[in-house]
Amino acid sequence: MTRQIEVAQNLAALKSRITRAALSCGRNPEEITLIAVTKTFPLSDIQILYDLGERNFGENRDQEGSAKAPELADDCIWHFQGQIQSNKLKSIASWADVIHSIDDFSHAQKLSALVEKKDIFLQVSLGDGLNRGGIDPESLPGLIDQILALENLKIRGLMSVAPLEIDPDIAFSALAKVRDEVAQIHPEIREISAGMSHDFESAIKSGATHIRVGSQILGVRA
Repeated sequence: MTRQIEVAQNLAALKSRITRAALSCGRNPEEITLIAVTKTFPLSDIQILYDLGERNFGENRDQEGSAKAPELADDCIWHFQGQIQSNKLKSIASWADVIHSIDDFSHAQKLSALVEKKDIFLQVSLGDGLNRGGIDPESLPGLIDQILALENLKIRGLMSVAPLEIDPDIAFSALAKVRDEVAQIHPEIREISAGMSHDFESAIKSGATHIRVGSQILGVRA
């Protein structure tokens, strides 16, 4: 089996699961953006996905994203979802179209000064205590007010990673509740970036608009 056939089959199987998960809870599958997470995989794999029609790609490390993004066509949409280091923000801003992991006002402030316009998600902690990043839900309204006062950032929604020790249905339901509370005050902040290879179906049930899937498409990382 060629790599092209392997990736195509994996992608088709994944999209079938996305469709089933969406329809099972009365959602339109087209509401859900699949971000193909390509960290550690070569540019050739991303090109295969591009040729299959995918345009949304995700990276967790600036070192990889900054090297790969310029090599792909301009109509690709690049998503950064890793933990942010302040000294990497300028580089991240140069290639990432959407940043999913803002959880600190100082990072938002610096990013706003670097760009003319950037779409962001705010990362919310679901209480795992494993240093995955994210702001406590109680502190989120204050962070939103601070960022909305900046000129160059658009908050599209909330992002989270489900803690390993918590049922993902429970974790993502909690995230959806936080989003609903935010949207009552800021109706434009409605999107949810949640769900990875092992739990994306749970995320879809809780309203995820963006799922970040890698190994189900490209295989297990070395």
